[in-house]
Amino acid sequence: MKKKKISVFLEKKVIKLLFLGFSSGLPILLVFSTLSVWLHKAGISRSTVTLFSWAGFAYAFKYLWSPIVDKFKIPFFEKLGHRRSWLLFSQIMILFSLIATALTDPSINIYLTGAAITFLAIFSATQDIVIDAYRIESAPQNYQGPLSSMYIAGYRLAMLVGGAGSLWLAAYFGVETYNQSVWMIVYIVMGSFMFIGILTTLLSSEPKIKRDLLDKGKNHTRFLLVILFSVISFIFLYSKIENPFETEDILKKFLFASFRIGLCFFLMAFIMLISINLKFLSKEKIKNTYLNPIFNFIKRYGKFAISILVLIGLYRIADVVMGVMANIFYLEKGFNVKEIATYSKFFGVFATILGGFLGGFFALRFGTMKALFLGALIAASSNLLFAWLAISEANINILITVITADNISSGFAGAAFVVYLSGLTSVKFTATQYALFSSLMLFIPKFIAGYSGSWVDVVGYANFFCITALLGVPVLLLIIWLAKVAPIKN
Repeated sequence: MKKKKISVFLEKKVIKLLFLGFSSGLPILLVFSTLSVWLHKAGISRSTVTLFSWAGFAYAFKYLWSPIVDKFKIPFFEKLGHRRSWLLFSQIMILFSLIATALTDPSINIYLTGAAITFLAIFSATQDIVIDAYRIESAPQNYQGPLSSMYIAGYRLAMLVGGAGSLWLAAYFGVETYNQSVWMIVYIVMGSFMFIGILTTLLSSEPKIKRDLLDKGKNHTRFLLVILFSVISFIFLYSKIENPFETEDILKKFLFASFRIGLCFFLMAFIMLISINLKFLSKEKIKNTYLNPIFNFIKRYGKFAISILVLIGLYRIADVVMGVMANIFYLEKGFNVKEIATYSKFFGVFATILGGFLGGFFALRFGTMKALFLGALIAASSNLLFAWLAISEANINILITVITADNISSGFAGAAFVVYLSGLTSVKFTATQYALFSSLMLFIPKFIAGYSGSWVDVVGYANFFCITALLGVPVLLLIIWLAKVAPIKN
């Protein structure tokens, strides 16, 4: 029987997602939004600042190591259970990564800051893999709407701390004149909030799911080594390939970057193939780890599988591409850091939480596909409000209106999308399949977003926001079609 009562939000297994959501949401703005303000104040160029959004590729590539999270045991936390051991490990590493970031100074060595932020993003993405799997395994599909809403509420509360909180703290210590020690304090204080997630993990219970883990012994170590070597090779090759064509043409830059990423993926596949041919890895093990989750999805959705994957890859494109430029836009529009912290990161978070609850309840009451469509519609439309702000005077009332509408729509769309992805996921491959979906969700938007600063240089802010709104139109058409031929029902 479907649960459609508001009281479902008060159940313990729903409420604990609030705290896990907080742990998941804390690092995100410290990787993106707050970092962009720090870099801007450190004198880093706009185009370089937006390229830092590519640290978010850790979220887009997490499918590559999600099988490790699904199959590999962490020996020293084994008594906690499989999911909780990975949760605790990732949370501790996030804490260490935040401290490492705090000790860098981008005005002196931006590469060290980039390396620390990349590690932070990797462990943050790993935590997301585990929490998504934990959420899906903890309750049946009819609970996923409330669970998703509560998760997003915690996520956004953490963004309140990591966004408004960090900027308020920076403003308090004096951020208008650049001082690295201010940002060191900010990131260390933010790191201390990770103890909320650590405590929640220790007090939670392990989902009662039978797992097919990797065999003990050499297979564990070999599989992990190959994955790590593949990821390191990807990063190394990408950093060494430079564009031989001196051009300011954005399209040419974009096409070359696409070629470069494709070549890096080819290298990773080649390393896997060599490892199998040398019998360092078992071909059957790779098939079970990477291919079976994909085959399972294709078998369940047949000829509509590709269309569903396209929808996943494009659903958040409008707001993700736009969002990378938001803080820089506010600063260049004339709003100060304190105003951004108050209206964008404080009131905006509560608007997002409201939108998340509305999205989760709408999916619970009216169905997943209707919620998915409405979320995509309002998320894309809200970008037009930023175009309005771009051509208007720097008026605080307009800023509040735009931010409120944008965050409500973002929260609604996010909750609806999480419910949709949860419905697509098989409990046989929970972490791996969900990581594949969420990786696909972020890859295209994050890749394009890396060039958003260059876009603005060419077309200006108003046109940029209008273009990002138009990116949502194909998504709406795809949802209408899939709702008829391959719906996800609660």
